[in-house]
Amino acid sequence: MGKSFFLYGPSGSGKSTLGQRLATKLGLKFRDLDAEIVEQAGMNIPAIFAEERERGFRIREKRVLQEVIGADPVVVALGGGTLLDPESRSLVSSEGDVLCLRATTETLLARLHHEDDRPLLEGDREERMRRLLEERSHHYDSFTLQLNTEELTLEQATREVQIALGAFRVEGMGLGYDVRIGSGSLDDLGGAMRSRGLKGSVVVVSDENVAKLYAERTAVSLQQAGYEVHEVLFPAGEQNKTLETVSRLWTAFVQARLERQSTIVALGGGVVGDLAGFAAAIFLRGVSWVNVPTSLLAMVDASVGGKTGANLPQGKNLIGAFHAPRLVLVDPCTLSTLPGFELRNGLAEVVKTGVIGDPKLFARCEEGEAVVRSHLDEMVRRSVAVKIDIIEEDPYEAGIREALNLGHTVGHAVEKVSNFRLHHGEAVAIGMIAEARISQWLGLAEDRLADRLRGALKGLKLSVEVPGDLSKDALVAAMRLDKKRAEGKVRFSLPVRVGEVKTGIEVDEAEVLELLE
Repeated sequence: MGKSFFLYGPSGSGKSTLGQRLATKLGLKFRDLDAEIVEQAGMNIPAIFAEERERGFRIREKRVLQEVIGADPVVVALGGGTLLDPESRSLVSSEGDVLCLRATTETLLARLHHEDDRPLLEGDREERMRRLLEERSHHYDSFTLQLNTEELTLEQATREVQIALGAFRVEGMGLGYDVRIGSGSLDDLGGAMRSRGLKGSVVVVSDENVAKLYAERTAVSLQQAGYEVHEVLFPAGEQNKTLETVSRLWTAFVQARLERQSTIVALGGGVVGDLAGFAAAIFLRGVSWVNVPTSLLAMVDASVGGKTGANLPQGKNLIGAFHAPRLVLVDPCTLSTLPGFELRNGLAEVVKTGVIGDPKLFARCEEGEAVVRSHLDEMVRRSVAVKIDIIEEDPYEAGIREALNLGHTVGHAVEKVSNFRLHHGEAVAIGMIAEARISQWLGLAEDRLADRLRGALKGLKLSVEVPGDLSKDALVAAMRLDKKRAEGKVRFSLPVRVGEVKTGIEVDEAEVLELLE
């Protein structure tokens, strides 16, 4: 998780342009391998080829590659044939992730139109490019991570690169923090924390269910990185998201003799992350914490954004603080042990995220449960990308970030009135349909949006109707306590179409009551 990122592919695929942009997004140094070769040689690439031929260039290329890969993670734009050398490919694979960029012959040539320093394309450019791509086709196909940059703007391509690599950095709240998504990354937790300068002892906060599965692996990773590790557990379930549990965590922190430079690791679902983050925000006026979500719901929603808190008897998340983690590390492999109902719980938030800002993600959700289950890693990455886009624009929920509350105004009320018999995802699914109906009634939503949402949610085996045994008056009363209310009125985030949500919409209580029928 402290590894480097390598962009590879034919000339004109966008390696240098995207590499610079990616490095800026991630707060890393950028190294362009061809530029480094030219600087060291004191002559341009055509001159190197003329004097040393391709063999001499490849020798230089291999030496420079070994030099640019150091102790610190970097973003590297590789040459179009750098990894044809088996040793170079092995070195790069051991140091980070390789993303192979592709485009059509016509697009590559168009992008290289003004460049004349391509020795391998001398002569008939089109014929040489076609032959080169044909010769290297199998080689380029052999890389797991691929991105076709055809017809993508720089901003779109950068976003897709980050999704493919599972690498993000969130700015706008404190120092900023990294989000890394990768299978097996839980075993790299200790190294990832060390590479980000986290010191002192560590307390791992988890619930009793998650601890049975992952606490030992987490402790081993931390101990191997040299951390002194303590552990504090509490019973699983939303009903334990209380101040009493927070107080129990504070007591454990005192007993572990935590200091300001110590770190708290939240290992578990959204309840664990919210409570551990809130406890960290208040203890010693704020200590560092790392979020390691193990449920789909936490991965795609609760883990990113720095919102922490606990419930009061009167409602959900009525107390809390904005306290950004130092690192969010997501290992999708932990979803393999997630019960089916918990997976569906998280899928409701995935659908919500698609509605807010990623039509491609929503379209995938419409393909049904079997397809979604086979693409969970992609769903997590795309969902996180949407949320980061929004929270960077509005880190403290003063405006557009309220879009993330789609389905939650009604959903939180459903949760509370059902006495948490309905899980969060189930309630949000019900809330999205109710709020889509409200939006259509107000003339905001496009025709049949609620039907489209209903179809996607039902295809994922999620509830879409308010249970008949829940009092509609009680639901409206619960909404009055929603933390998003202003001047005594409840404000909704309502869907307009897939990819657009309007925030801050006030609706008369009587109308809400009628539409809940």
